[in-house]
Amino acid sequence: MAAPVLRLSVLDQAPVPSGSTPAEALANSVSLAENVDRLGYHRLWYSEHHAMPLLAGAAPELLIARAGAATRRIRIGSGGIMLPHYASLKVAELFRTLDGLYPGRIDLGIGRAPGGGQLESHALRRNRTAPQPDDFPQQLGELLAFLHPEVEAAAFPANHPFRGIHVAPAAPEADTRQPLSPNALSPDVWLLGSSMWSSATAAANGLPYAFAHFFSGNTTRHAIEHYHHNFQPSPWRKAPEATIAIGVICADTQGEAEHLALSVKLLQRRIRQNDRRPVATPEEAAVELEERPQSPHSQFAFTQGSLDEPDTEFPRYVVGTPEKVRDDLLRIARELELHELIVNTITHSHEARLQSYTLLAEAFGLG
Repeated sequence: MAAPVLRLSVLDQAPVPSGSTPAEALANSVSLAENVDRLGYHRLWYSEHHAMPLLAGAAPELLIARAGAATRRIRIGSGGIMLPHYASLKVAELFRTLDGLYPGRIDLGIGRAPGGGQLESHALRRNRTAPQPDDFPQQLGELLAFLHPEVEAAAFPANHPFRGIHVAPAAPEADTRQPLSPNALSPDVWLLGSSMWSSATAAANGLPYAFAHFFSGNTTRHAIEHYHHNFQPSPWRKAPEATIAIGVICADTQGEAEHLALSVKLLQRRIRQNDRRPVATPEEAAVELEERPQSPHSQFAFTQGSLDEPDTEFPRYVVGTPEKVRDDLLRIARELELHELIVNTITHSHEARLQSYTLLAEAFGLG
């Protein structure tokens, strides 16, 4: 019997396996795009991270362009563009260009997190002589106005100096060969986040919302429920549309899946220690996970459990056989009243990552 319908999508962070290179990680991302397009996943998003040996995805707009050329039907987009680093006009031009290349397939997910440390954020700033203002709401408004000036509710006021700017390229005509866009407006703008602030902002602006559950799962239910209950209809959505990004590792047996998951378990521990090294093999991870590393602050030793994933209502990574993972994902989606989940899979082996997505697609009967 086919599993109940739940849209599945993919978040690719372009992980770099130990012993490999960032160039090979990017080639793996192209391979993954081709495979998840064929397997029937709904959308494929690329994240933005800076100065991390662990992740090669520093420029999602370039990966989107490459993936568009390698795929036929899957929606492609950013998960996300870290808007505070950029001028809204430039982001609008980039995604208008992508929308012209791949009509009806482009998602623009935006966030306000830095995608790196404080030093990297400072280096990305064009003006470093004054404190950086928190003007994300203004940036968001400008971005929507640049992208869709035909929407009067979003357009610049008549006396605004930006009113006369014509963003090039112009919005393409609707392409009847690409019926995948959930909205008449393209590119489709999503707000991303992992906090109650992002939930409230998405709801107030009537935007679709994606919560980074794999990154921080303590407020997942509260953020999704707040979004659903406080959503204001808008030109972007008449009704709320939310999803979460969740980690998944599938394998033929439970033991094999748990063995593969050692790599991401160590990755999560290392990140809490500000260690951004490439993804370890499961064997390397098993050894390191048994060790208790030296605390960077001699007065504050690590406490029991402080190195590992904190307990949350829903697991940040669902690990197991395809049937177990399918049932767990369906339960989480049902609990949160979601119709789509975005799956993030990190393993040391690229072949194991492809196999995980293949097994999951088969378990859900994706076409």
